[in-house]
Amino acid sequence: MDIPPSKIVEVLVTIPFDETLMAQIREVSPRVRLNTVTARRPEDISPDLLQRAEVLYTDRVLPAPERVPNLKWVQFHYAGVDFALDSALLRKPGLVATTLSGAAAPQAAEFAITMMLALGRRLWDLRASQEKCEWPRDRWERFQPVELRGSTVGLVGYGSIGRELARMLQAFQVTVLAAKRDVMHIHDDGYLAQGLGDPNGDLFTRLYPIQALRSMLKICDFVVVSLPLTTATRGLFGADEFAAMKSSAYLVDLGRGGVVDHAALLAALQEKRIGGAALDVFPEEPLPPTSPLWKMPNVMITPHIAGISPLYNKRAIDLFTTNLQRYLDGSPVLNIVNLEKGY
Repeated sequence: MDIPPSKIVEVLVTIPFDETLMAQIREVSPRVRLNTVTARRPEDISPDLLQRAEVLYTDRVLPAPERVPNLKWVQFHYAGVDFALDSALLRKPGLVATTLSGAAAPQAAEFAITMMLALGRRLWDLRASQEKCEWPRDRWERFQPVELRGSTVGLVGYGSIGRELARMLQAFQVTVLAAKRDVMHIHDDGYLAQGLGDPNGDLFTRLYPIQALRSMLKICDFVVVSLPLTTATRGLFGADEFAAMKSSAYLVDLGRGGVVDHAALLAALQEKRIGGAALDVFPEEPLPPTSPLWKMPNVMITPHIAGISPLYNKRAIDLFTTNLQRYLDGSPVLNIVNLEKGY
């Protein structure tokens, strides 16, 4: 984007960040004129502010294109934007939309490791014994772990979360396998905090095209799904994929609900064709109380919280200010949404 060096850029933020983070945005350049309105819908914002806005930072507040004639860039507060892909605003000529991909990678990767350790150590079984005040006589047999150290971990999706997870797993001497859509593009050209992730694609042992996913699954002790939800990935992990997994293997799903086919997942769990699962995302959220997943002993359920952190907003503004400086400099912004790909 070619921005004249003296031009004032009107930035509209619809999320109530604290003043320290607002100051961080202002400090990017004296050319930034920051306007903040806590809004849940476009009608909460004055027509004047909408008309002047050139940059919009928002979660889900997406005005009609005709109400924002000067808008050139939308920065979302989320890494996944499948909810917004049908918005008319994203099809406004000349408009660029970007995601928060990379900002939540550290906590999401840490969550995945937590779940793998919990599954491998049968934490649900240990908790059940505690609730019974029981010291099992067969504890040596019952609590035999699947150790993370020295295991083979398959990463279904090698975006910011998968790459940071690959980095963190090096300490466990894990064999990292990864499956991604475009195996010819191994470098990470999205946002990346310094020292994190795998920017050059150096940390996996083997990379598989997504079409060869089942070949990868056959040799994995743990499988972590972190794919975005698109028309191509919906239901991608189904009955054939569960059939390819080891009966002792564990699944961790923290991408987007709908990538894993839950009918196939339920059958695999009930028939003990996999060792268990940790699930953070679901096709229907909240997960209905009638779902049999709630009461399955080898399933750990969390309410879509893998990416939360007390540092989420700070990391979000670090990304946004990096992108805002690039925008002012006329450089390409990071994490541009590709409407054809769906992320």
